Amino acid sequence: MEQVQKQRLTILGATGSIGVSTLDVVARHPERFEVVALTAHTKVSELARLCLRHRPRYAVMTSDADAQALSSELRSSGLATEVLAGPQALAQVAALNEVDSVMAAIVGAAGLAPTLAAVRAGKRVLLANKEALVMAGALFMAEVRQAAASLWPIDSEHNAIFQSLPADYAGLFDRKGVRRILLTASGGPFRATPLSQMQTVTPKQACAHPNWVMGRKISVDSATMMNKGLEVIEAHWLFNAPADRIEVVIHPQSVIHSLVEYVDGSVLAQLGNPDMRTPIAHALAYPERIEAGVAPLDMFAIGQLTFERPDERRFPCLPLAYHALRAAGSAPTILNAANEVSVASFLSGQLPFLRIAEVIAAVLDQIPVTTVPDIDAVIAVDAQARAVATSIVADWT
Repeated sequence: MEQVQKQRLTILGATGSIGVSTLDVVARHPERFEVVALTAHTKVSELARLCLRHRPRYAVMTSDADAQALSSELRSSGLATEVLAGPQALAQVAALNEVDSVMAAIVGAAGLAPTLAAVRAGKRVLLANKEALVMAGALFMAEVRQAAASLWPIDSEHNAIFQSLPADYAGLFDRKGVRRILLTASGGPFRATPLSQMQTVTPKQACAHPNWVMGRKISVDSATMMNKGLEVIEAHWLFNAPADRIEVVIHPQSVIHSLVEYVDGSVLAQLGNPDMRTPIAHALAYPERIEAGVAPLDMFAIGQLTFERPDERRFPCLPLAYHALRAAGSAPTILNAANEVSVASFLSGQLPFLRIAEVIAAVLDQIPVTTVPDIDAVIAVDAQARAVATSIVADWT
């Protein structure tokens, strides 16, 4: 048997759901993958356990105090992993010469800088951090082209689209006969909840996704369907798709992960159980297929697949995202920042669930849309939008 050269990995956000799923796939194929670096925000003990299992050369925590705590834990276990701290360390392990691929799975705006570092180093970037494209889509894609990096979508929907497009697609939407992209959405936990009952939604209820196991922030985004709005913006940049050629379809079973419709009437779809290990394994091994630990799809057990149009009264965040995409410039950055502040305020008990969309709309109204010529401008807009959103939340609570 021909020996496969090991793919060397940095995993940004190793203790999150995507990071843990990635490490599960990697552990199933020790002959194919080597973990070089793992990072986490504040979960010291969880990262310590992952380090003991996967034995990376580097581990990164956000704060110096957490890095010292992790270093102490690892030393007591006899592990020689070098522990680093802070944003510069995240960028450092994303751009290491000895790394081939970087799983970009840090949630939110915090993931932009290290993901860009991986891109600028010409890495094979497995993109689970949709906010990087939402905040800085044009600039980000320009960096990918300039550095000759490769970008592999990890969101189940975008990975499904990638699998359903021609192999030589290369962003040629019309020339490849693509009519539109259909992004599927589960509808989250409140798809059928009477609107009158949503005034009192709790964080626990919003985080109880019916199909997927996810972090708290992305679970709330799914409940408001902002997650799907951000994915619309991400799809625009990944696949060179105009806003009016991307449609969201509610599919409660989460079996069809997305579809591509062609001008000849064909519709190609990717199906599978709702398990993130499938798109992760696909991106890690492409063009090969490897076992991911995912149960086979039992069509007979499913019985039927259903589809609905999104109700914009129930999910006002979705049209806000389309509005930001069409407005272009700084609008998606403003949208993302306002959403992150609003969701954090809801999770902390400051803001009622239904006011998340209201805060986002108010921030979009208050801040003029401008061009963003560079990443510094993106960061400045992000900071401005966060300050405005924080002020609005304080005034409303």
